Amino acid sequence: MKLTVKPLKQKDAGRGLAAIDRVSMNELDLENGDYIVIKGKGDSQAVARVWPGYPEDEGRGIVRIDGRLRQEADVGIDDNVTIEPADVKPATSVTVALPQNLRIRGDIGPLVRDKLSGQAVTEGQTVPFSLSFGPMASSGQSVPLKIASTSPSGTVVITDSTSIEISETPAEQVQSGGGASAEGVPNVAYEDIGGLDDELDQVREMIELPMRHPELFQQLGIEPPKGVLLHGPPGTGKTLMAKAVANEIDAHFETISGPEIMSKYYGESEEQLREVFEEAEENAPSIIFIDELDSIAAKREEAGGDVERRVVAQLLSLMDGLEERGRVTVIAATNRVDAIDPALRRGGRFDREIEIGVPDKEGRKEILQVHTRGMPLHEGIDLDQYAESTHGFVGADLESLARESAMNALRRIRPELDLESEEIDADVLDSLEVSERDFKEALKGIQPSAMREVFVEVPDVTWNDVGGLGETKEQLRETIQWPLDYPEVFEQMDMQAAKGVLMYGPPGTGKTLLAKAVANEAQSNFISIKGPELLNKYVGESEKGVREVFEKARSNAPTVIFFDEIDSIAGERGQRQGDSGVGERVVSQLLTELDGLEELEDVVVIATTNRPDLIDSALLRPGRLDRHVHVPVPDEDARKAIFDVHTRNKPLAESVDLEWLASRTDGYVGADIEAVCREASMAASREFINSVDPEDMDDTIGNVRISREHFETALEEVNPSVAPETREQYEDLEEEFQQAEPGQDEQLGRTFQ
Repeated sequence: MKLTVKPLKQKDAGRGLAAIDRVSMNELDLENGDYIVIKGKGDSQAVARVWPGYPEDEGRGIVRIDGRLRQEADVGIDDNVTIEPADVKPATSVTVALPQNLRIRGDIGPLVRDKLSGQAVTEGQTVPFSLSFGPMASSGQSVPLKIASTSPSGTVVITDSTSIEISETPAEQVQSGGGASAEGVPNVAYEDIGGLDDELDQVREMIELPMRHPELFQQLGIEPPKGVLLHGPPGTGKTLMAKAVANEIDAHFETISGPEIMSKYYGESEEQLREVFEEAEENAPSIIFIDELDSIAAKREEAGGDVERRVVAQLLSLMDGLEERGRVTVIAATNRVDAIDPALRRGGRFDREIEIGVPDKEGRKEILQVHTRGMPLHEGIDLDQYAESTHGFVGADLESLARESAMNALRRIRPELDLESEEIDADVLDSLEVSERDFKEALKGIQPSAMREVFVEVPDVTWNDVGGLGETKEQLRETIQWPLDYPEVFEQMDMQAAKGVLMYGPPGTGKTLLAKAVANEAQSNFISIKGPELLNKYVGESEKGVREVFEKARSNAPTVIFFDEIDSIAGERGQRQGDSGVGERVVSQLLTELDGLEELEDVVVIATTNRPDLIDSALLRPGRLDRHVHVPVPDEDARKAIFDVHTRNKPLAESVDLEWLASRTDGYVGADIEAVCREASMAASREFINSVDPEDMDDTIGNVRISREHFETALEEVNPSVAPETREQYEDLEEEFQQAEPGQDEQLGRTFQ
């Protein structure tokens, strides 16, 4: 039967499987777990185990196999192969040869048998064996095991009763058979790329079709596309994609690393570029890959030297000059697409620009499956959960997460290792397992790479640490948590989530604390901006700072941007006060970021201030900071809740009554109550230290209690920080905010005057 080859899903790669749909399985009279021979070009063939196909392939005549089997059968994706049932005997014994640089003491046989159980192998074949340990572990590569001999001969299946022997001869000296050689095992196959299916399809359509079927384009009377520009944040997989395409297509591959073609001699840099293109033309069809294109093709008007301008000009004429380029495709990668000379970005040069963006939840799960494919994971590990909680992580960050968790597992067994010895004990290898705890520890130490400069650890403050303020908490939950937790409700109601929240109220009422709790509870990235740090003495730099903050937030959504003391950078415009107008320009930039042409997806702005009358009225209209939340001076119940938070772990005497304390502290805000509790603790400590001999301190420390008298002393020391008049002003302001119609904003400031 003839079937069409497609790539396997990431999680199933590397296991010697061929996924075939039910219809084809029935026609061939195959069951799950049977073995088949896949015949490709010439005499090439591969043996694989049958696996039920994916639902989307039903009835389409597709066989999905991974990069190694495609290499063995010498076929590419979309090629046709012949499938027939294989007569494969179970192996009684198999001898494998290990690479020379892998020294293991003891019997590694059982470990190899467990990993390769169910796989069909042939003498001389190289099988990638994943060992999350030793010299190969850090690079995330598999160890190439060579099958030295099998009993019986021919293609056999490794079963639980097969005896595995380790050959004395290293793998490098064993003769290769019909399978892929050690060099032939593809470094990167399509299955090693996660979360970029659409982008990969676009790249393949641009590159594979013209190389395999140029007649299609001749029939249409068009030139095939000549160049692809991959752009996106660092670590998203641009270079990896180019490697995979080069591996999967049987094409000549030339690579240009930007800086290495630069030379100090006149004309030599251009000559090196010409040589690369000539070499590619001679070996057509071929691919030229230019990594970090911005380093050799920056905008000519901004280029510092003559050489850079000449290199750009040479590249332009090579890509679309008078001479025909033949079947040569150029792939370039950059993470600074705006720095590239615009002449390169027109049709006929880089015809298609493909953005390789930050992966979504599904993409992150696929990437984690790729990187944990060969890991001995504990059964309880749920990759969905980690995909959910790694917002803003790119492929490189997720690889780093998988590697760090494996390193944590290694640290656990390190005491058992004899580091002086050249060989590792096979039993220790067998006991290695990556647990849930290893993953959690690794996650603490890794931040999204695109957020390094502005990243703030998600605060560990929860709603329980915020006393009182029930109504305020509820408003914040609705504005920030609900759109992230229940997007389907917002979609059904055709409703946009609020863009921003302004929290105002007297100093010390807990505005910043609330913002921290929100960021923690929403499980989102958190960027904290202290107003004045954005201001810069150079024209244009302050606005650039605002732009960069929003850009980072967009690419790492969901993100909460927190502006503390926003009145310091968003004052009313039209009142220039000797600051060269920088404040006004920052306000204008903020306005366009919050409600400009670019949509803010899953980015919420929280701003706090205790002078809302100073903020520019345009910022306060709906569509920008549209929720105005008054964080009031706490009433008696709220004060009791705040006392409860601050005395939760303190050794209180029985005489202390929190209700009595709450009734005594009218006008006190959260910060005052915290100060009262601290002062009472200090008074109790002072009394204890002065009354006890230092030698007896350890024995009597458990008897210390904070009594009612200590709290009375503290209340005499700490006075309420908000005067009754100020409190009234904020309450009047809240009423005005609620009543203010568009056009009446200017009245808001009068309360404070």
